[in-house]
Amino acid sequence: MQQEVMFAGFGGQGILSAGKILAQTAMNEGLEVAWVPSYGPEMRGGTAYCTVVISDRAIGSPIIKNPLHLVAMNRPSLEKFAPDVKKNGIILVNSSLVAIGSGRDDVDEVRISATDIARDIGDARVANIVALAALVGRSRIVGTEDLINTVKAEFARKEKYIPLNLAAVDAGFAAAS
Repeated sequence: MQQEVMFAGFGGQGILSAGKILAQTAMNEGLEVAWVPSYGPEMRGGTAYCTVVISDRAIGSPIIKNPLHLVAMNRPSLEKFAPDVKKNGIILVNSSLVAIGSGRDDVDEVRISATDIARDIGDARVANIVALAALVGRSRIVGTEDLINTVKAEFARKEKYIPLNLAAVDAGFAAAS
């Protein structure tokens, strides 16, 4: 079974990092993975998105037009990509920065205040990890313990950031339930 996820927001929100951590978690589970980053020339502040394709068999193409799941960290991303999400998929919206909904009733729309939650646990920069964990908690696309282990490994060289990121994972799981 193949599942596709798109993470979208503006540069500096950790969009590419969230996708990379999801891809690494799936690889650690022995799944086939494709991670395709995309960002504008502005980098910080410009549009950034990435797609992650996860499958239990060879992936025919890493390029996807209609993802099953979308994590929209800002309004322009929601407006641009929500119409492309497959029916019965998940649209996770960072309600801290996005006041509107997707306008879709054929998907599971999950609204969490990722930026506010991240700020409350100590640093708004971990909003991407909150959103990633919320998606994983809701979709079960990868195992929750596997995600925790990947986050620990991702920050192993910067050990002081591990507790904050693990708190973000816990908060994301709680927000999605």
